[in-house]
Amino acid sequence: MSATDWYAHKSIGEGLYWIQEKFFDSSNRANIWLLRGSHQDVVIDTGLGLRSLPDYINTKCLLGDDPQRKNPILAIATHAHFDHSGGLHQFELVGVHSAEVDALANGDNYETVTWLSDREIVQAPWPGWRARGYRVKAVQPTHILQEGDVINLGDRQLKVLHMPGHSRGSICLHDGDNKMLFSGDVVYDGAIIDWLPTSRVSDYVSSCERLVGLVDSEQVDQVMPGHYQTFGAKRLHHIASGYIDRAGTCPARFSTFAWRTLAGLALRASNTHGIC
Repeated sequence: MSATDWYAHKSIGEGLYWIQEKFFDSSNRANIWLLRGSHQDVVIDTGLGLRSLPDYINTKCLLGDDPQRKNPILAIATHAHFDHSGGLHQFELVGVHSAEVDALANGDNYETVTWLSDREIVQAPWPGWRARGYRVKAVQPTHILQEGDVINLGDRQLKVLHMPGHSRGSICLHDGDNKMLFSGDVVYDGAIIDWLPTSRVSDYVSSCERLVGLVDSEQVDQVMPGHYQTFGAKRLHHIASGYIDRAGTCPARFSTFAWRTLAGLALRASNTHGIC
């Protein structure tokens, strides 16, 4: 299967594209965002990396057909988990938060939470492909990101907001001029996951408090999340404040402990034996 077949895209407008892996049928299927700039183009999250994302972008002329446009794409992972970082190795320029540089450089499939099953891939990317052989390929980031860093695209800027909780190096990218937030897995319109090996509830509460603050100060109108559909400021406030309210309750603490235990066992087993 070619890259052209594997992906699909939709123009959101103003140089922004949503890209999806058509044959990865799972709640883990991540949104891939391509943002064109006058001097720098950025891909935010890269999916599994089973087919070439750069080839798809070039074949579909998503960056235009100007032969003078030679800027390499900067691929940024909102965090190191496999469904967001699997395609990073396909890019010359790679950015990730400093807390997860080692996980990517070492190809640490425990910290990248690499669990994938055959049933989630509805059409194999090539004959004989099996999920048990899937791993996140090691990649050395060229851009080590920190809180407050600004990624200059020329005509727009993305500010790095370190928002740990889901993982230690989770970030959001904030386009303040357009009041747009690329949120990765920090927040999306679904159940917040705070029970993975490097998740931390106290950090997540602090990150959600920051999200509420962004809404209250009218800095966000639109959220471009790591999964599912986009949503607005009112929904962002509801999701973030709801997590804050329930995170410290006894049922929430027990559920987090139980799921973290199971997740740790499952990840160790999958990285030793693979998942069928």
